[in-house]
Amino acid sequence: MTRDKEILIQVGDRIRAARKKAEISQEQLGHLSGLHRTYIGCVERGERNISTLNLLSITSVLGIDAGEIITGLKRPPRLKP
Repeated sequence: MTRDKEILIQVGDRIRAARKKAEISQEQLGHLSGLHRTYIGCVERGERNISTLNLLSITSVLGIDAGEIITGLKRPPRLKP
């Protein structure tokens, strides 16, 4: 598994945990954030690289700071040969 995929899975796991703590379904989160429920599921499974704006929409609904989702995650820069 690539490092990028690992990061996407960690982000998804953190969003899922926050959603469950808020006691709302993927469908409710999608509706309240203006996103489709299948997109929420893909993000939670690490299948989609979430945009900054979508992350902010989701975390606003969950009542958390977006920083909670990405704190501690690091990705090395992509160096061109």
